[in-house]
Amino acid sequence: MEVPITRFRKDLFSLADRALEGGDVWFTHKGCRLKVVPEGKPLSKLSRVQPMEIVASGVDLEDQSWKQDILQEWEQGWDNQLRSSPGPSRDSSAAKRANKSKVRRRQ
Repeated sequence: MEVPITRFRKDLFSLADRALEGGDVWFTHKGCRLKVVPEGKPLSKLSRVQPMEIVASGVDLEDQSWKQDILQEWEQGWDNQLRSSPGPSRDSSAAKRANKSKVRRRQ
């Protein structure tokens, strides 16, 4: 793609991206043609990602004691939930709505 220098200034970043992706980018200035070529191999965006340290420093990943603690907390929570839920009963909101509709029909 060949563009005049004014358009090159205007679209500098998009044309630079095109050149990085391997496209031909030419511009003219004072009657001379110039080509934009990336130096070396063009790099992908993913290759420029910097790795992050996700685990806090000082944490021992080989220590397995935390798994037992978490599992025990989960099991206690599950036991509490199972004990507190009585299961389906006729006193649910659907039953209350049915009773209200019966009352309206009688009136």
